[in-house]
Amino acid sequence: MQLTLDGALGVRVRLQSGVVSRQQAAAAGIAPSVIDNQLRYGRWQRLHSGVYATFTGPLDREAELWAVVLRLGPFSALSHHTAAELHGITSQRAGLIHVTVNPGLRVQPISGVVIHRTVTSYRIVPAGNQLPRTPVPETVLDLTQVSRRLDDAVGWICKGVGRSLTTPDQLVTALQARKRVRWRADLLGALGDVSDGVRSPLEYRYARDVERAHGLPRAIRQAEVRIDGRTIYLDNLYEEAGVVVELDGAAYHPAEQRWADSHRDNDRAAHGNLTLRYNWPDITRRQCATAAQVGAVLVSRGMRVQLRRCGPRCTAV
Repeated sequence: MQLTLDGALGVRVRLQSGVVSRQQAAAAGIAPSVIDNQLRYGRWQRLHSGVYATFTGPLDREAELWAVVLRLGPFSALSHHTAAELHGITSQRAGLIHVTVNPGLRVQPISGVVIHRTVTSYRIVPAGNQLPRTPVPETVLDLTQVSRRLDDAVGWICKGVGRSLTTPDQLVTALQARKRVRWRADLLGALGDVSDGVRSPLEYRYARDVERAHGLPRAIRQAEVRIDGRTIYLDNLYEEAGVVVELDGAAYHPAEQRWADSHRDNDRAAHGNLTLRYNWPDITRRQCATAAQVGAVLVSRGMRVQLRRCGPRCTAV
């Protein structure tokens, strides 16, 4: 006979997408033999040790995640790429499920699950109606720490802030609370740029490696302007000179995108703004030449610019 779950346990199981732990069932008064019978006759599915689906058929994503959380216990929280998925920091689903637990918890490896350990108090997520997960600022910082490159780490910061899920101030507070942080100084610098409007790793590289490194004037980031009744945002606007620097992060643009870029550039020119457009190699490999070109254009349009060398091999001056 199919077991009917009602009362508080029934509510809890529905909130958990149909997944229940043996401990939860026992606390509600269900005898172990009853649980075993549900499994024996195929009415329930064993997902992990002591964790069951109270239905037949495939699991949805939430049921899959609840099964892992229930297996690891009440002081576990979905984290890193999995928390990013749940918070909407990224739209991509990671192939592995990431969970953070207290360092003293002894657990057996689980296939398809990456277990992280920390002693930080924010990890202790109280039971609730949602899947337990690390807060957005901590999730972003976790992702910076497992990134292979600083550019990737900055990219996570830009995603979290750009999607209005956290703020630079919240990230600074969370970062300063951590004792050990890889790229601490660089991340703090990046957060300052993000506060000014930087929204991508390429924009960060421009501000750091082209503009500040060579003494260029500071541009207005994500400048809001109105052209023919439309609001558009400019990556970098040198308002005094009427010069716009746009940054294209993709390796190449399809023909229709190039046409749209040219159309926007022409609109700006018609309103007195000159647009310079640069891509990833221009900023990361030819930054000195790019700085020299931007500086020359600013000078030609009346701004005072005093370029400086970014290093002994700099060709900007």
